[in-house]
Amino acid sequence: MKGLELAESYYRAVGLPMLRSRFAGWEERLAAGLAGPGSECFGLDDAISRDHDWGPAFCLWLGDEEYLEIGERLRQAYLELPPLFMGFGPRKASPGEEWRVGPCRTSDFFRRFTGLRRPPETLREWLRIPEANLAACTNGKVFADPEGGFTRWRQALLDYPEDVRLSRIADLCLSVGQTGQYNFARSVRRAEPFAAAYSAVKFCADAIALVFLLNRRYAPFYKWLHRAVRDLPLLGSAVHERVGALVQSSEPARREEIMEETCVLLADELRRQGLSDCPGDFLLEHAPRVRARITDPELARP
Repeated sequence: MKGLELAESYYRAVGLPMLRSRFAGWEERLAAGLAGPGSECFGLDDAISRDHDWGPAFCLWLGDEEYLEIGERLRQAYLELPPLFMGFGPRKASPGEEWRVGPCRTSDFFRRFTGLRRPPETLREWLRIPEANLAACTNGKVFADPEGGFTRWRQALLDYPEDVRLSRIADLCLSVGQTGQYNFARSVRRAEPFAAAYSAVKFCADAIALVFLLNRRYAPFYKWLHRAVRDLPLLGSAVHERVGALVQSSEPARREEIMEETCVLLADELRRQGLSDCPGDFLLEHAPRVRARITDPELARP
């Protein structure tokens, strides 16, 4: 069973009855679900994931006023829920990671990932938030949110403003072109194995991140990049396959060939989306074309 499915079943069978019996009426004023940094929140958990921060659990998100009124009592009631459910559990929290489940303020949940007690309002605020953090606080599933407060905040974070997306795409075009189409081969010819290996890994990570942005999705923490890209509709399976082949190959010429194939796919998609009119496949040359489409004057500067 996947952790997200387990969490929802646990909430509906155990958590919701507790709310209705001990906090009658309050279930209409809070949100319930599971989201955050865990593999189960991305749907990428497996048997190995179950040794820590996995098991029957869920989040309860409250407004500031609601948390002041019932937060501590609700936390105590949550801790009294049965630790075993459907043959799974108890959940073993890593030190310092207990906050991942149970009751918390909605504002505290999002501030942990964005540094803000409100959705970002300026492009600069958006740019300061690590992309993996945005992936972590918009993943998972909301099981219930009658008043919609948590969902509205979450919806405000689901997609970059277009100028921010374009800026990130332009930066990644520079990095992918530099590492894969330029520095990898030069490092090999110079007999610099570290530089060549770093170029290859950096190329893979940034090429995948670029695919996420072309799909208008956030790239997750590096551990899940390769597994997560496979399911994206645009270039997902193609880039997943090529990155897998690249990291398993020990032949520099083959690795260089795979990098170029990947860049051709990326350049074609940039042109298809109207983000670049550059006719070639060298991604360094696409970066200024993408940046020229940014409307914010300050952000448009290289």
